[in-house]
Amino acid sequence: MLYALHEARYYATTPLRAGAKVARDFWGSPFNPMSQTLLGRQMTAGADLLESTTRRYGKPEWGIDTIKVGQVDVRVRQTVVWESPWCRLIQFDRDMADMRRAGKFSLDPAVLIVAPLSGHYATLLRGTVEAFLPDHAVFITDWKSARDVPMMDGRFDFHDYVDHIRTMLGVLGPRPNVVAVCQPGPPVLAAAALMAEDNDPSRPASMTFMGSPIDARKSPTLANNLAKEKPFAWFSSNMIYTVPAPYPGAMRRVYPGFVQLASFMTMNQAKHQDAHKKYFEDLVAGDGDGAEKHREFYDEYLSVLDLTEEFYLQTIEIVFQKHLLAKGELVHRGRQVRPEVITDIGLMTVEGENDDISGVGQTQAAHDLCTGLPQALKELYVAPKVGHYGVFNGRRFNQDIYPRVRDFILRTDPNFSAKAV
Repeated sequence: MLYALHEARYYATTPLRAGAKVARDFWGSPFNPMSQTLLGRQMTAGADLLESTTRRYGKPEWGIDTIKVGQVDVRVRQTVVWESPWCRLIQFDRDMADMRRAGKFSLDPAVLIVAPLSGHYATLLRGTVEAFLPDHAVFITDWKSARDVPMMDGRFDFHDYVDHIRTMLGVLGPRPNVVAVCQPGPPVLAAAALMAEDNDPSRPASMTFMGSPIDARKSPTLANNLAKEKPFAWFSSNMIYTVPAPYPGAMRRVYPGFVQLASFMTMNQAKHQDAHKKYFEDLVAGDGDGAEKHREFYDEYLSVLDLTEEFYLQTIEIVFQKHLLAKGELVHRGRQVRPEVITDIGLMTVEGENDDISGVGQTQAAHDLCTGLPQALKELYVAPKVGHYGVFNGRRFNQDIYPRVRDFILRTDPNFSAKAV
């Protein structure tokens, strides 16, 4: 019922949104002599703010057409190399002629970036991809919204996620590297453990976990406490709704993205209110750069996808309530998941000192689970004064975190480690 009401609210505000667009164009038109007055700028800013807070944000474009490698512009093309009803595996192909002009004459380590399936699209990691591209052959998981997957395509749960990771690592070939950002940490570690036990030739050469809830019992945050304190039945009764027509996934039971977004916004309500107030002030003051940064962030942040009922509820139970992986009790398709059997996969964990989503200690718990790894294949880093999103994006990531991850991958990848010595 809530999903249908959400859709009805959106369509009911269509006239208001249309009126706001007309008002914005009228007061902001260069042909309007009032446009450069204080009143004109205030009216334009108010109409723009109203339109932006009531419209629907679709899936963002990647917008990565070129990257800088040294002083050379290298063209980039997106290629879908594998696909299921639930995910596309995208490769960011760098133009080899441009790479040679930039002095790159040999292959780079292959890296699978596993984007979180927790409300936002994979494009949230645009900055992460851009950072990795100069030094790696980059692939990323582009998860699909459950509302767009027809019922005939069946279920998608936590164990299907593990299988997807294993399959996609196989697509990359022998000994690729994997980087899990936030939510994917537990299923990626589970997939790596199963592949290690099977001596799978496509098991990762290294795995890097960034702000991941490997053991959510450590330094619990507000989100962790909510997941722990509420009974499992509460999540099933209050967080799951039916997708309405005309979406392709009509009648599918999902955890809607707009519910997840409302939770995120509530956790930092004052921060978001201040951001929108500053956006209004920037528009009035004519600060185009400040306003554009706001638009870029919220165009991404307000774009959300739906999760299947089974994946969401199993994640709550496995990761946040029963802590099965951390306790050595996770069973996948009848097999116990045993991280202790991993002996030749590099392990790096990255945490932010000020992370309010995955507290310090939750990610580095992977080191305690992977007891079969020698210390030479382990690295642990806690970034000072960095929050959750700063762990994988932004200035501190580019200047401090990414270089450490790059060097760790080069050092532990058996195909490239000799070159790093």
